[in-house]
Amino acid sequence: QVQLVESGGGLVQAGGSLRLSCEASGRIFSFHPISWYRQAPGKRRELVGIIIDDRSEKYADSVVGRFTISRDSAKNTVYLQMNRLKPEDTAVYYCNTNIGSANYWGQGTQVTVSS
Repeated sequence: QVQLVESGGGLVQAGGSLRLSCEASGRIFSFHPISWYRQAPGKRRELVGIIIDDRSEKYADSVVGRFTISRDSAKNTVYLQMNRLKPEDTAVYYCNTNIGSANYWGQGTQVTVSS
């Protein structure tokens, strides 16, 4: 009943910026937390950050001060603004939400940061 679609990935040089989007559809509302995860080749999927409501976010230590999550409830879209990107940020980025007992993932978007 919930679909998540990521977009905005691409290739960027170190120090550059990208903004990822996660468009949600279905039975999802602005009070549902949405998380961003990433998975680099050969590594476990890790939590990047979460937006709990329109004003409360938490971030992994590795991205604090560089990444910002925001939400446009009118568009049912959550954004991940990534600044001062590093090669180690290279990964597939996914958005995720848990509603009741269901866990929803998008298909992911590739971010590649060249040195």
